[in-house]
Amino acid sequence: MYKYSEKDKQIVKNRTKEFSLQVKRRIDGYLTEEEFKPLRLMNGLYLQLHAYMLRVAIPYGELSHQQLHKLAEISEKYDKNYGHFTTRQNIQFNWPKLEDVPKILEELANVEMHAIQTSGNCIRNISCDHFAGINKEEVEDPRPWCEIIRKWSTFHPEFSFLPRKFKIAVIASENDRAAMKVHDIGLRLIKKEGETGFEVYVGGGQGRSPFIAKKIKGFLKKKHLLNYLEAILSVYNELGRRDNIYKARIKILINELGEKKLKDLVDERFKKFFEKKLTLGVTELEEIKKSFQLPFDKNIRSEVPKIKNKDFKIWRDQNVLNHKYDGHSIVMVSLKQYGKPPGDASALQMKSLSEIAKKYSYGEIRVTHEQNLVLPHVLNSNLYSVWTDLKKIKLATANIGLITDTICCPGMDYCALATARSIPISQKISQHFKNQLLQKKIGKIKIKISGCINACGHHHVGNIGILGLDKNGEESYQISLGGSADEKTNIGQIVGPSFTEEKLISAIETIIKTYKDNRLNLDDDFISVFNRVGIDKFKQDLYEKNNS
Repeated sequence: MYKYSEKDKQIVKNRTKEFSLQVKRRIDGYLTEEEFKPLRLMNGLYLQLHAYMLRVAIPYGELSHQQLHKLAEISEKYDKNYGHFTTRQNIQFNWPKLEDVPKILEELANVEMHAIQTSGNCIRNISCDHFAGINKEEVEDPRPWCEIIRKWSTFHPEFSFLPRKFKIAVIASENDRAAMKVHDIGLRLIKKEGETGFEVYVGGGQGRSPFIAKKIKGFLKKKHLLNYLEAILSVYNELGRRDNIYKARIKILINELGEKKLKDLVDERFKKFFEKKLTLGVTELEEIKKSFQLPFDKNIRSEVPKIKNKDFKIWRDQNVLNHKYDGHSIVMVSLKQYGKPPGDASALQMKSLSEIAKKYSYGEIRVTHEQNLVLPHVLNSNLYSVWTDLKKIKLATANIGLITDTICCPGMDYCALATARSIPISQKISQHFKNQLLQKKIGKIKIKISGCINACGHHHVGNIGILGLDKNGEESYQISLGGSADEKTNIGQIVGPSFTEEKLISAIETIIKTYKDNRLNLDDDFISVFNRVGIDKFKQDLYEKNNS
């Protein structure tokens, strides 16, 4: 895992001190809320419906057990005993008092964490495949590249006040577990003629205008990565619209200019940047790579214990995946306990999980963009012990990838922008479909729920997407089908008129029945069925049943 350099420590210390003075000026009345807003947003602090919300950065989703323990302590001391893990691999505290925020930031700094660039019109937290470094199919570990981009982008003088927020994701395999193509920039490490470089995708995003990113570079040499990113951001910063908040993203720019025009502008700018000395050398790369070495001997051999326990077997089959090295397994920790808000973890759960990680996963935990956690390196022989310990804290729900493993934004329960509640919808789905046998019969399916068009719940790329709407002062829910955030990235199609909360579960049941009735076998996934039979069949079944 990456450890802060002295420069990193000083940057965070200086920013924390600066923001502490700004908070004091706000409390003392020297700053109005309007004047304070851009200052707090630069430090991850939002004003939501009921209270301030602090979003803490978890770069590329990687946590140490000490950091997770500290997050638990902060939730106990300054919040309401829980934290909410987000679709950006970050964590949010929904109830901190303004006067406590500087103290929280000081405590975070003590474990090499901060809230810098988790909000505002800047380059946000860098996303990554949560299996980075531990899956057999990857070209190489993408995390060092995430760290390089983080170092380059933090407080970048030209890109601190962009037209809008800017998101970057990095993967290193065909399988996309980071929703790379719905990012402003998506990078995929590939091999070409024996050399490793990057495919570069630009202009993905969700919200009011969802777009899939376009590939503008088939192969970029690694040493030129920062110069090329600099070129993209520079063009966007110069030409991106600032007159309309809804049209200020690079996805709109590429749509208006055209793919070729944007590519030509980036290439032209890239040529000028060759002299900027952002070319990466071997020494710098190797130094950063040292931070991401395996914490164990890759030749270790270990077998899964032969324990006859039905619940353990169900959990192992559903939540445990193969590791790159045979002696270990990857353990998925579901934050989708039946009937609970997705992505939430209590202080007790976080503390206990930090101890489990320390004991069984070399002190490492990862956050997924699907609001779950990962113990990335568990000896096969320890799997039963891990399951037993997770069970004690209600984190052994065996539903990873199933219908109850929903993604959900905070919605109108917390967010000032939301037009409808989303958490109760997720809870209803979870309770209705919680029968394990029923979930297995349905198979893998992604339901994603957003409480407004900003799409923080990624509903556009859900196999079943649910968008909360305000219809004449009443909540309703629009359904889209056929979305996907993986290597088959697709924007879902809206089926038709929205449903009331009372009719939504019945509508989902109908969709599931249509899917099951039309699949060829149990391995025939939802997207394959949807593409084969088309939206009209789903629409017909859905509205005939629910209007009868």
